[in-house]
Amino acid sequence: MKRYLQTLAGQLNFKATAKEYLLLTAGALILAVNMNIFMIPANIAPGGVAGIALIINQFTGWPVGTTMLVLNIPMLVLGFNNLGRFRFLTRTLYVVLVYNLGVDILAQWLPAGITHDLLLNTLYTAVVGGLGSGLIFRARGTSAGTGVLGRVIQLKTGIPVSQVYLLTDGGVILALGMTFGWDRALYSLIALFIWGLATDYVLEGPSVVRTVFIVTDQAEAVAATLLKQLGLGVTAWTGEGMFTRKSHTVLFCTLSRPDVKAVQQAVHRVDPHAFIAITHGHQVKGGVIVPVKG
Repeated sequence: MKRYLQTLAGQLNFKATAKEYLLLTAGALILAVNMNIFMIPANIAPGGVAGIALIINQFTGWPVGTTMLVLNIPMLVLGFNNLGRFRFLTRTLYVVLVYNLGVDILAQWLPAGITHDLLLNTLYTAVVGGLGSGLIFRARGTSAGTGVLGRVIQLKTGIPVSQVYLLTDGGVILALGMTFGWDRALYSLIALFIWGLATDYVLEGPSVVRTVFIVTDQAEAVAATLLKQLGLGVTAWTGEGMFTRKSHTVLFCTLSRPDVKAVQQAVHRVDPHAFIAITHGHQVKGGVIVPVKG
């Protein structure tokens, strides 16, 4: 039995690892395609090693992908020494090789751009790049680059990582502007912002769930209304108002976006003085489906 469980665990681990490397491969290839079709033709990059490679290519003609690979070598060494050694290196090195070498290899078959519109190139650079990065992050990998440098600086100095990225990527975008024109720098800033949003969307999914916190003194009546009229499961606990020092009941439930208005109206019909806070959520698992009584 023990051997069977060990074999099963090994098979599950192999499947999980294979799935992750499939995501790493897909993400890296998407980044390579994005580089060839949108970023290189438009000379737009949201900072990072890609931006530095574009600048070097402008002055030397060196292949962008190979240049990125050379620039990433010190980043890999830096990450190996400071961010987890082989645990960091294995996935990141795989992504770097597929992504960077893929840029030069795929350039032989891909079109050198599909539009001359800078805004379209910017938007698709950001959305497609965010998709690729999100897949890589979901598989617990990174594409190295200045992200490694920023993370190490943050660990060594305590400076918030957002400020570090502003300095590293901002410096690259500034250099892009000096090389290709300030319009490219401005478009690259737009790409940097949207790239981050697209990456978060891939990682967390759409915000399709709402979570509701209700502070009320008529908890039984409010909960009964939500249960019977809307079929919402409700959780309750006791809270204390820090100003009044009075005890109140806090109700918690999740619902879909179309039900928000109905919940607000139902609660205020029962308790006009109830406090309602509605927040965004991404996923809900488990729980019990409550049948709505007619």
